[in-house]
Amino acid sequence: MSRKIGIIGSGIVGQTLANGFIRHGYEVTLGTNTASKRDELKSKTNGKAKIGTFEETAKFGEILVLCTKGTAAEVALKSAGIANLKGKTIIDTTNPIADAPPVNGVLKFFTSLDDSLMERLQKLAPEARFVKSFSCIGGPLMVNPDFNNVKPTMFICGNDDGAKAEVRKILDQFGFEVEDMGKVEAARAIEPLCILWCIPGFVSNRWMHAFKMLKK
Repeated sequence: MSRKIGIIGSGIVGQTLANGFIRHGYEVTLGTNTASKRDELKSKTNGKAKIGTFEETAKFGEILVLCTKGTAAEVALKSAGIANLKGKTIIDTTNPIADAPPVNGVLKFFTSLDDSLMERLQKLAPEARFVKSFSCIGGPLMVNPDFNNVKPTMFICGNDDGAKAEVRKILDQFGFEVEDMGKVEAARAIEPLCILWCIPGFVSNRWMHAFKMLKK
């Protein structure tokens, strides 16, 4: 199992996952292209994560985690260096949220139902092994959430079975039940779960929930 994690994106999601990976014994580099944020990020990870540029982070990580805003995802990958992504598993947490405000709690996407952000990213870096994950839950619940011993469901998809097996092991450590929805096109269904997840938050200020697939 790869133990070096490179996190591209240093917002709340990136910081949360960085600390989660550190807690589970991984070596982490947290990536930012804003030099002025480096000292703050060092503090946010209690000095346990290395802080680097996107390019340095991409070179370091055996597994990469993309945690930028959806509108910045393609630029971030280019900044990291497409050649540095070759053959690597990339956990894609992003959602194609448009800059427009939500309407009655419903976010706007810049993709359609016949497209997804992950498909665009896979085309941009065809030799990388993208796996959609952590995209349908909030940052505070991404690492070992407590739902009274009930594991929430994390929906994943991607074209590479080996990459999905790696991500499945991580999600097991992080306290989730995994549902593999198949190839990259399934991101067209997974990414909009973000819209559904956010509605109770925007409408009623309720953010501490997760999805669960029930099976007979």
